[in-house]
Amino acid sequence: MAAGRTEKRARDVMHEGVQCVGEHETLRTASQMMSDLGVGALPICGEDDQLKGIITDRDIVVRCCAAGKDIDRTTAGELARGLVWVDADADLDEALFRMEKHHVKRLPVIEEHRLVGIISESDLAKELPDTKLAEFVHRVYALD
Repeated sequence: MAAGRTEKRARDVMHEGVQCVGEHETLRTASQMMSDLGVGALPICGEDDQLKGIITDRDIVVRCCAAGKDIDRTTAGELARGLVWVDADADLDEALFRMEKHHVKRLPVIEEHRLVGIISESDLAKELPDTKLAEFVHRVYALD
């Protein structure tokens, strides 16, 4: 996405105040947190307060419920995958590149080894020109 480069940094676009679900918390706890927060994804953090992955509402449905697993016994850490993130000082084009490359719709933002925010499609919709947003959406949803 070299055309139309932007001066913005990941920290300028991210949603701050993101909450983590613990890697040892059950999927019932994760789903209740999602409901309470009105979100469709949560970062998963370990006891060391480090990012371990991200879990989505779709992960819970497809990889737990539909697979016949127990939502009260399966932990968020068991479903953790896709540890893709961006540094808070990275430019927005780097964040877009990582999201496109890994086909992720939410990207955790890290500063000094700690989670400080998350970039979602809705955050990008507020910041990007329509043509650049359309290009991003096309690339994220495109199959390899």
